[in-house]
Amino acid sequence: MAETATGSSTLPITVEFTGGLELLFGNERKHNVALPAQLKDGSQPNISYLLGYLVDNLMQDQRKDMFIMEDNVRPGVLVLINDADWELEGEEMYELQKGDNIVFVSTLHGG
Repeated sequence: MAETATGSSTLPITVEFTGGLELLFGNERKHNVALPAQLKDGSQPNISYLLGYLVDNLMQDQRKDMFIMEDNVRPGVLVLINDADWELEGEEMYELQKGDNIVFVSTLHGG
């Protein structure tokens, strides 16, 4: 995964966690995140980059496997990009845009 940007411009997005995932992120449901607008390799950050960023910078719980499995979103976690299923947007390859709202919804329930 590429590291930080070449330059100082940022890409502001909103990330939300529901269905219990917020417990992994300091019990905060909504986060305003500023990602680098361009990565070192010249590409734009995508959902795959965002996942690594969230785990490295926002996740406060050690149970990474409740959110990420094999470097992708765990099965049972729905991802919405601006209220649309991420499958319609290219999943983890979707290039993030200024002002995007990314929502992670856990459908996993104990019992």
